[in-house]
Amino acid sequence: MGAIHTLIVQHGKDRARDLVPASDKPLINIASTVLTDEDGEISTTYSGFCLLTALPHKRLEDTQTWERSGHRVSIRVEPGFLPVRGDDKLYGIPYGARARLLLVYMQSIAIRTSSRVVEMGDTMNAWLSRMDIKPGGETYRAIHDQTKRIAACRLTFFWEGDDRREGFRKTSIVDGGFSMTDIGKAGSQRMLWQPTIELSEAFFKALNDHPVPLSEAAIRALKEKSMSLDIYIWLAYRLHSLNKPQRLTWTALHEQFGGGYKLIRQFKVYFLQALQAALAAYPDARIELEDEGLVLQPSRPPVARLTA
Repeated sequence: MGAIHTLIVQHGKDRARDLVPASDKPLINIASTVLTDEDGEISTTYSGFCLLTALPHKRLEDTQTWERSGHRVSIRVEPGFLPVRGDDKLYGIPYGARARLLLVYMQSIAIRTSSRVVEMGDTMNAWLSRMDIKPGGETYRAIHDQTKRIAACRLTFFWEGDDRREGFRKTSIVDGGFSMTDIGKAGSQRMLWQPTIELSEAFFKALNDHPVPLSEAAIRALKEKSMSLDIYIWLAYRLHSLNKPQRLTWTALHEQFGGGYKLIRQFKVYFLQALQAALAAYPDARIELEDEGLVLQPSRPPVARLTA
């Protein structure tokens, strides 16, 4: 457990905030959210997303693709089309914290219900409330936009096996099954969710074969921090799977997480800030910082592994 977590355990949240510099006070809030969580709710994601920064943090041009590489695996995300009033409309790549939260929600509900049909109405609204995301026009517009983008995009995973053979798999996240209807200016809400979306069969199978449990409290604490969410999800999978320490250079970290940062020195500053927030949400994570990069140490997972 890190120094911030120890301070909270020994002195409580309020006193711990008084004992750290102003720059660390947000970390106290994140760590306290996780340490004081009594519900123990579990969220889930697909391990393929843990190895990669699967989505950009900021909006790209609608025609632009997104490619990232990790440890012997890479992903390409391509924009796609959906029908809108009889015409095909191009939707760009999903991006930012809202897209990540939606993906966590979709995957968590699919695992919980053992069904690739996911409710996007009352169940999703209740989950957003648990995430402390206030409902309203801006929230619904963002959810609407990111869900369309998730539904339209196409994924290609590339990997290299232990025997040096290379493979790839093309898939989509969503097959269909959802729409949003404009109620009109006179209505109390501009948009009304149809009740469900349907995950693609290939994606649902991959999720079931390789689920990674996450702390819902940690997701809530990091809900506005897209890179911290990526780092937390990556560590949640990577650390407990290690049987010995692993060193990662800043070059390798930049390749995996540094989309949008041309220079490693610029990326390093932002990454270290995001890493501190992710570590505050993962008390058992064991990470060492070196001049050349990071050393990942075998660590307990943030929550108990899912069982079939």
